[in-house]
Amino acid sequence: MENLTGMDTLREGDKGQVEKMLVSGKMRSRLCDLGLIEGTCIECLHKNHGLSAYLIRGAVIALRKEDTSVITVRKTKADT
Repeated sequence: MENLTGMDTLREGDKGQVEKMLVSGKMRSRLCDLGLIEGTCIECLHKNHGLSAYLIRGAVIALRKEDTSVITVRKTKADT
């Protein structure tokens, strides 16, 4: 069962695992520095006006919608 979606479409409480990053250059490097690499588990904590907070590797990181729209995630169960 394919459950792939853009990271920007996750709702508060949704969890997922990074599958693919469709970005290169400085932005890809920045996202990798924040811990967003293929296989990383994430949780959407809060969304507001184009800015969202995610739990990434134990840290809460705020990202803009345009930055998360280039990241494909596989949604997982919220209780896992």
